Amino acid sequence: MARKLKTYQTSLGFFEQAIAAPSMKAALEAWGADSNLFHQGAAKESTDPDVIAATMKKPGIVLKRPVGSDGPFGEHAELPKSFGRDGTGKPPSKKVRAAKKTSAKSDKAAERKADQAYERERQRREREEAKEEAARRKERERRERVVEKAQSALDEAEREHAKRASALRSELEVVEDRIRSEADDWAEEEKRLKAALKRARDGRT
Repeated sequence: MARKLKTYQTSLGFFEQAIAAPSMKAALEAWGADSNLFHQGAAKESTDPDVIAATMKKPGIVLKRPVGSDGPFGEHAELPKSFGRDGTGKPPSKKVRAAKKTSAKSDKAAERKADQAYERERQRREREEAKEEAARRKERERRERVVEKAQSALDEAEREHAKRASALRSELEVVEDRIRSEADDWAEEEKRLKAALKRARDGRT
């Protein structure tokens, strides 16, 4: 599930910087910090509703305002001559404060809608991923059945081959025994016949 955006704030140089990010790590990366400003106490999670509203309008974008100013954060900020709340050195009027509160409420409603849209998209992606995983699992099971069938056929063929080879070896042993017996009989017969031939040539009966 996606992590909810939070607003983080730090001071770098002449400016305060704020950003809506899913984590402190993401905020540090956006600020380009080469050390953990949160551990050093130089950065924090903001609880100021105006700052939160401003960053939630532009999540992931670093917003700035002059250090020591209570003015609004923006993408571009210049150091004013006076650090009054509205850039004039005077605190904002009741109208301005009321407008800010209305804007903050509107921003929170927009944030809720954005969160709901994100959640619907996340759920859609999860359903798609589940369907894809089910399809992959089905394909794996099909391949496993094919492999199992082929392996079974191979095993059966090997058993049949071993059986036939064993029978042929047994038959070969019998034939070899017969050949040896035939050779022995022929040796005796040949010896007898050659002796008879020699006697005949010698004129002996």
